[in-house]
Amino acid sequence: MKNILVIGGGGYVGTHLTDQLIEKKYRVTVFDLFIYGNFLTKHNNLNVIKGDIRNLDLLKKIVKNFDCIIHLACISNDPSFDLNPELGKSINFDPFEDLVKISKENGVKRFIYASSSSVYGVKSENDVDENFSLSPLTDYSRFKAMCEDILFRYNDNDFTCCIVRPATVCGYSKRQRLDLVVNILTNLAYNSEEVSIYGGSQLRPNINIKDMSNAYLFLLEQPEKKISGEVFNIGFENYSVNTLCDLVIKNVKKKVTVRRLKSDDNRSYHISSKKIKDKLGFVNYYNIEDAIKELVNVFEKNLLVDPLSNEIYYNIKKMMSLNLK
Repeated sequence: MKNILVIGGGGYVGTHLTDQLIEKKYRVTVFDLFIYGNFLTKHNNLNVIKGDIRNLDLLKKIVKNFDCIIHLACISNDPSFDLNPELGKSINFDPFEDLVKISKENGVKRFIYASSSSVYGVKSENDVDENFSLSPLTDYSRFKAMCEDILFRYNDNDFTCCIVRPATVCGYSKRQRLDLVVNILTNLAYNSEEVSIYGGSQLRPNINIKDMSNAYLFLLEQPEKKISGEVFNIGFENYSVNTLCDLVIKNVKKKVTVRRLKSDDNRSYHISSKKIKDKLGFVNYYNIEDAIKELVNVFEKNLLVDPLSNEIYYNIKKMMSLNLK
């Protein structure tokens, strides 16, 4: 399995994953709008196509002769989706079934879809696994769950479908995001020496971006029978926001003022990634603290330009300035 199409390969996770795929000698095509810029490294085995996933005519021309599609493209997370729900639906849901049909009709052998652990909604139980019912609370997570149902209707012996439900990703990517919980806390602690915590007891599962990319690579290399029709949580560490803040302060090594405020956001969940470990043998090699240390190193070396206010690192700010439709 050597010819890979990464839809959304110019994003935070996609950029990191594409570099890894190239390093592993895959031939990669990235399809992306690149609204946050193109940070991909040029390579003979990399083909880059700028395009909109809503352009089905373009997709019909592109989706040919791929062994696998990894579908990452979406308006990512609840706040970004809520900024323009119609736009979010038009990208995250409306073209999905057509894309799956096009892929299957054109001989794609494997389709890996990035859903979200938010599809579980709020659960009081510890270790929420893939057998738990889905109770999405927002349009973003509801459409993710609906895409899951659509994809598995097309799963068969010739078209292997697999779903990943990632935790919140953290760490450094050349296409950096600083609007995700660990990255937010690290940026504020290092660059402003002041952090505000809303609530703090809420549990938040996180995954280091290196392990997130490793998981996609791992699934590419698994036999069809092991992943066909399967869903896998990816998120090995579940910490409260307070604990995440403590980890950040420990590694920033600055005198940081922490302001603790009340919050109406009671979302709290604890996912289990035991299935992918027990069934396939996948384990995480990097942790949240590694992600924090890497971000601190990036800040120390001034590799990011104006990280507290530069809209390129903040999805909502960039979407608002572009007025994307």
